[in-house]
Amino acid sequence: MQHNSRNNQFVIFMKKSIYVLLAVTIFLFTYCGKPQKCLPRIAIAGIAIESSTFSPAVSDESAFPLLIGDSIFSYYPFFSTDSGVLNKADWVPTLRSHAMPGGIVKREVYENMVKTTLEMLKKAMPIDGLFFDIHGAMSVQDMEDPEGDFIIRIREVIGDDVLISTCMDLHGSVSPRLAQNTDLITCYRLAPHEDAMVSKKRALTNLIDRIESGKGKPAYKAWIPVPILLPGEKTSTRIEPAKSLYAQIPKLIDGDKVIDASIWMSYPWADEPRNHAVVMTYGDDKEAVRRAAEKLAEHFWEVREQFEFVAPTAYLSECLTNALSSNDKPFIISDMGDNPTAGGAGDVTWTLTELLKRPEFKHANGKSVIYASIPDITFVLKAVEIGVGGTIEGHLGAKIDDRYAPPVYVKGKITAIHIDEKDNTIVVVKTGSISIIVTAKRKAYHLERYFTEIGLDPRQTDIVVVKIGYLVPELYNIRKGWMMALTPGGVDQDLLRLPYKHIQRPMYPLDPNMEKPDLKAHFIPLANAYGNDSIAK
Repeated sequence: MQHNSRNNQFVIFMKKSIYVLLAVTIFLFTYCGKPQKCLPRIAIAGIAIESSTFSPAVSDESAFPLLIGDSIFSYYPFFSTDSGVLNKADWVPTLRSHAMPGGIVKREVYENMVKTTLEMLKKAMPIDGLFFDIHGAMSVQDMEDPEGDFIIRIREVIGDDVLISTCMDLHGSVSPRLAQNTDLITCYRLAPHEDAMVSKKRALTNLIDRIESGKGKPAYKAWIPVPILLPGEKTSTRIEPAKSLYAQIPKLIDGDKVIDASIWMSYPWADEPRNHAVVMTYGDDKEAVRRAAEKLAEHFWEVREQFEFVAPTAYLSECLTNALSSNDKPFIISDMGDNPTAGGAGDVTWTLTELLKRPEFKHANGKSVIYASIPDITFVLKAVEIGVGGTIEGHLGAKIDDRYAPPVYVKGKITAIHIDEKDNTIVVVKTGSISIIVTAKRKAYHLERYFTEIGLDPRQTDIVVVKIGYLVPELYNIRKGWMMALTPGGVDQDLLRLPYKHIQRPMYPLDPNMEKPDLKAHFIPLANAYGNDSIAK
């Protein structure tokens, strides 16, 4: 009887074991696709903005369109079924916001976005990786190096073992603590940034590869600060020497030995110690990583004096003289000092004031001019009340930045009123031969359709004055003449006029006769949860 009882217990035990094994197998097949190989869980987070500390503007919550949860996927075109990315991981989107460049970020706004991100990451744990998608030139009230602060606080939630892959604008800044607390880091290789999404996808595929292969964190990260600080208008990869400098990067990548290499030009309109150029490389071969970083840094330093503006550059009066003498249209003038795509307040009236003074534009039969653009919601609301065809007069602009000129008086005919896809009301006012675009909210006029949808044809206009620096592809492709005007504003291209107090010195070109710096590679230690800024030599 005891023998039969033991046999029955054994049979029951075996049946239960089989049921458990079967249940586990079904679970693995159902949730992981095949046994013992689940997809990695990868979170997405990031806050991106360029912030000028030389502008009186402050970026508040209205500047940051928030993508939270699954809405993040709409930002990335490669998150499609055939992209080779979507099905590679179990994606855990948290918060991402990409603001138009502007002034320093209000501290409360920054803290709220960070808090939301951290709370979502806590709920998402455990994760295997994080895609940290940032710009790298954010400035926040009463804070240095916000991206460094952000990533340290993320590490405190997710720990040291989770792999972080970071993608940045090449006009961002890489502080030691940002370099230390990210494991794989890259930036764009083109300016204008036509490769932005290519670079972001590269950051993701490198992250997925290191997780899938089990290789984990790269063994070595080399970081070299290069004491050069130049505006993007002098470092476009359309021309030399930046073209050849960035073209070296693919030649230095060598499998796992050197996984990626990047050059950051940094951002000259923020006065912080981290604002200087940086070269970074990473991989599993220490000597190869070192050689690659030092080769790029040496090349960068050797060509520093060859960087010039990407187009003929002069003060506004000379630009206008050249434009008036040209018979080709459009002749585009970049109003660079208040460029909203670089962080300018956008409402500096200095250039518009100078245009309205010119006798050549006083009459309707003068050379046609488009001025794009200036924000003033009060003026726009008044125009909407009057309506198309009516006459409007009053002062506009200089509500935020009146350091160079006061609000400008304009009297003219309203030729168009339009509400764009972002619910921004736009008004066109014709005075003399100048069509002035006035917007309720700041808007960068870098797409041709932005002009045509308000009844303006830049291709058939003699002179187009646009608040921009180097021309983005659409405007670049329609130009017949082009000059960049050294105008005043929060992103003044004449860096020698800026009152720097906190950047590291000496710095080229502010200190043109400085001695050659030490361009040896610093090997950055792996991430730690406490934000240690130490750098291993």
